[in-house]
Amino acid sequence: MWPAVGVPEGAIVVPHGVVVWVAMILWLVSLLLAWPVPVWFSRAGWPMRAPVIALLLWQGVGLAGGFSMIGALALTGLAVAPAHPWIALIPAAAFAVYLLAHLGVTIVQVTQQRRRHLALLDLLTAPHPTRARTRVLDDEVPVAYCLPRGVGSVTVLSQGLLDRLDSDELVAVIAHERGHVEQRHDLLQLAFRAWRSALPWFPIARLADAEVAALVEMLADDHARREVRDEVLARAILQVGAHGPGAEAAASGSTRASDRFKRLSR
Repeated sequence: MWPAVGVPEGAIVVPHGVVVWVAMILWLVSLLLAWPVPVWFSRAGWPMRAPVIALLLWQGVGLAGGFSMIGALALTGLAVAPAHPWIALIPAAAFAVYLLAHLGVTIVQVTQQRRRHLALLDLLTAPHPTRARTRVLDDEVPVAYCLPRGVGSVTVLSQGLLDRLDSDELVAVIAHERGHVEQRHDLLQLAFRAWRSALPWFPIARLADAEVAALVEMLADDHARREVRDEVLARAILQVGAHGPGAEAAASGSTRASDRFKRLSR
């Protein structure tokens, strides 16, 4: 039998029906990973007991969802226009480039923002008298955050926070922020921030970004629990959350925010 026109001799030819079915399966997988699976994750109680596993699953959902959608677009194009494979693959390639471009833009933006922030810290803060890589902001509002930059990472504390915390609570806050730096939580959140930027109209992108942010807070709590008792850490979190920026949002009801205190009260 002579080979089909346009198909090299010896090449494996996939039946058109198989391409259609695989495309449909990939669309179904991408749909499940785009809505019901993330919603189930966000409502489940087990992530507070295993935040590392939950983070790995969120990363898996993000990667599998992206690849399944790209694959579905590619196979749909091949099913519709099998005679023009290069044209058929354009939508899938365009979507992949779009996602990668947003990841690159997000990395550049975060790097530039961090560089500007560090320059401002040199002007607006002073070194802590006893703690290395810690700077004090002269502000009455209790604030604590970290600014990762490899070996030169900095923890920033406001004077208002220092005035409110006792020595054990201060150790808890600093240990929590060091946890963010040492475990490079900023890198964990980067991809989800890029996903949210690429798909701002997609509610699950916002949900995933918020869930990952809450889970890395739990990981930082676990890092601090190695140095202080749970009740001390809980008091410190309350001091920062009750008076600092975002207090209203925290009080308005976040399941994961309440999960942090449930973990510390077990």
